[in-house]
Amino acid sequence: MTSIAEKKSDLRTSAFAARKLAHAAGLDVAACKNLSRFIARQPGVATVAGYMPIRTEVDPLPVMAALVNLGYQVCVPVVQGEGQPLLFQNWTPDTPLIEGPFGAAVPKRGAFLTPDLLITPLVAFDAQGFRLGYGGGYYDRSFELLRSAQKTIGVGFAYAAQAVDVVPTEPTDQKLNAVVTEREILAF
Repeated sequence: MTSIAEKKSDLRTSAFAARKLAHAAGLDVAACKNLSRFIARQPGVATVAGYMPIRTEVDPLPVMAALVNLGYQVCVPVVQGEGQPLLFQNWTPDTPLIEGPFGAAVPKRGAFLTPDLLITPLVAFDAQGFRLGYGGGYYDRSFELLRSAQKTIGVGFAYAAQAVDVVPTEPTDQKLNAVVTEREILAF
């Protein structure tokens, strides 16, 4: 019998390939328009966590910069250590950055914030609102911690080609509230 970890690993291989092809097609502008629309419709959101894109992830930086200009506080994830939830450090387009773990840039300095809405990259997603990440569990632990203290909206940011029938899940996997792609906004 195949374990959940093996199923996730196999799915990552095909999903990375699908994401790479979608990334090469130049779909980020359309995805960013949908992400901006989604965020504008969320009442009470003042602090948004984005991410610094790596590899072939959809690039949220244009949306993050626009949010700063609109008066939102924007932050990006910072890895504390293996097995730990993420911290979220204040970010603006002018923030000095340094290289962080896994090749993602992080702010050189700045306050840590608690996001009301957390945009997360992913490898694959399904119609039930589950995401497949890189396998470290950082976002799942972060959602669990944030949601234990407040209502935190989780938004996957992906290409439509990253949709799969079913993401294998474990009890620690956290559902998203929505996934935004270049084609649509899927609310769960």
